[in-house]
Amino acid sequence: MQLTRISPKHQITIPKEAFEKLHLEVGDFLEVETSEEGLLLIPKKLISKDQAWFWSKEWQEKEKEADEAIAKGELSGPFKKADELIRHFRKRR
Repeated sequence: MQLTRISPKHQITIPKEAFEKLHLEVGDFLEVETSEEGLLLIPKKLISKDQAWFWSKEWQEKEKEADEAIAKGELSGPFKKADELIRHFRKRR
């Protein structure tokens, strides 16, 4: 069992073993959830607001579809010129 003490400013020190096991870094954020049993600290990574679109549910579903298609070899190209790509798309209609 690892123990830590609450400081006068309500701060705690995460024991080194837990810190390393969770691959935490100085400056990381932790979400705090409370329950009848106690506190649950969940490591979180914050992203820049201008990158939030990439992590939306819809975008991640499309990323998964693309990864699966790539794994199956369902690829087009590469194309050396734009007109090759345009011809390819016209054939697919």
